Amino acid sequence: MTKAISNNVLILLHPNDDVAICRTPLRIGTVVDGLVINNLIPAGHKVARRDISAGEPVRRYNQTIGFASRSIQAGDHIHSQNLVMGEFERDYAFSADVIPDPIRMHANFMGIQRSSGQVATRNYIGILSSVNCSATVARAIADYFAGNNPAGPMLDYPNVDGVVSLTHSSGCGMHDSGLGMQLLQRTLIGYAQHPNFAAILVVGLGCEANQISTLMDNNDLHESSIFKTFNIQDVGGTHKAVSHGIDIIKGFLAQANAITRKPCNVEHLVIGLQCGGSDGYSGISANPALGYAADQLVAHGGTVILSETPEIYGAEHLLTRRAINSIVGHKLLERIRWWENYVEINHGEMNNNPTFGNKTGGLTTILEKSLGAVIKGGTTNLKAVYEYAQAVKENGLVFMDTPGYDPVSATGQVAGGANLICFTTGRGSAYGCAPTPVIKLSSNSELWHLQKDDIDINCGEIIDGNSSISEMGNDIFHMMIAIASGKNTKSEMYGYGQNEFVPWQLGAVM
Repeated sequence: MTKAISNNVLILLHPNDDVAICRTPLRIGTVVDGLVINNLIPAGHKVARRDISAGEPVRRYNQTIGFASRSIQAGDHIHSQNLVMGEFERDYAFSADVIPDPIRMHANFMGIQRSSGQVATRNYIGILSSVNCSATVARAIADYFAGNNPAGPMLDYPNVDGVVSLTHSSGCGMHDSGLGMQLLQRTLIGYAQHPNFAAILVVGLGCEANQISTLMDNNDLHESSIFKTFNIQDVGGTHKAVSHGIDIIKGFLAQANAITRKPCNVEHLVIGLQCGGSDGYSGISANPALGYAADQLVAHGGTVILSETPEIYGAEHLLTRRAINSIVGHKLLERIRWWENYVEINHGEMNNNPTFGNKTGGLTTILEKSLGAVIKGGTTNLKAVYEYAQAVKENGLVFMDTPGYDPVSATGQVAGGANLICFTTGRGSAYGCAPTPVIKLSSNSELWHLQKDDIDINCGEIIDGNSSISEMGNDIFHMMIAIASGKNTKSEMYGYGQNEFVPWQLGAVM
């Protein structure tokens, strides 16, 4: 974990680091901590603390973030013009850093107890499409119950958070038992069984590869008073399908409304961790503060899902050392090797991330981004590794293999059971994830002041010297409890969540 930040111009994360991070823009000729600045260096970017020869590794967090592509002088701006990726050995040391489980703590939030024994943080009715061809009908059904409908069909059901349609662009033109279909069905099943849904309607076309009947048979699902399905072709086309769907949702409402929030143990919280639009401060402020909160949640018996496999690349050895056993460690490395092969056969590279915005914010290589990203998982033992959208069963810190693209990654986490998501950002993010609330955390105060209508907590206070990582981490943990108890996030106030349902598509589209 990063130590507390002082209010200095430069931030040094480890005595062995070759770079320091600039809190403010630095002009040529400025002298800071004995360094003469040789270039204009933006805030959040790196300055060399010593002379570095071409080919030498460059360290931040006391870890390799890349290699000098040319000679670098102390006081130089270190970025993409002189820092590149390179091969280096990682010490995976499986389970070498396993620690005793934290002392168990207890706290409650006001949750919704389902008859299945699951605990919800929200109370939605969901409409899922089996295929893109049924997406318009699914959306039309949900639109009838939207808040801007003058008929006001939801006024009598104040305990229902809303009716949402989650549609996608897949479901046909694919092998009916291939990997792509497996991922889609696993995702749909995870949402259909998610505790934040009081009831579910699945709408199909009828002739698609992703047959509703097969989906149900493969997962032992049966229609009930809170789970209904139909195909557009069977009910007579679009108009009749929309009317039929509206009638079904009306039949769900009274039962969905008959809930009462009551004290539930925090051990029922399953938090998906995300970071998007990261910057040079993300690994110093928002991510370590979230990591502190993650440790708090684990100490209370809760579950934390770290994901975005391409964005732990180069830092995976820090997780294998904390794997509870070598089986878990090797499973994580298997997913890393899968990604290396996947990128190669698609003529890409693992360093295609950081993005333009990440680089503008000060990040240079995926190694640097990954080292800052894993910090949000905290310091506890890695208990399990899951494939995309698999149901998460273990408590504690776990890993789910997902892409780094936030909507796809978070969709997998929610399918796995996440009933709350914490999302750090340094550049700004417009994101939500129905039916799961998303808490957004800014890494710097400039972003907070610019987009405070979209951000729930400003972790830039750490950079400013006004808060410590532990203080901010405690604030995040308490906000987790408040949001899980029903307080709205900023993204919920804007109605984010339906369009951000994006299952991972793999395999040939035929």
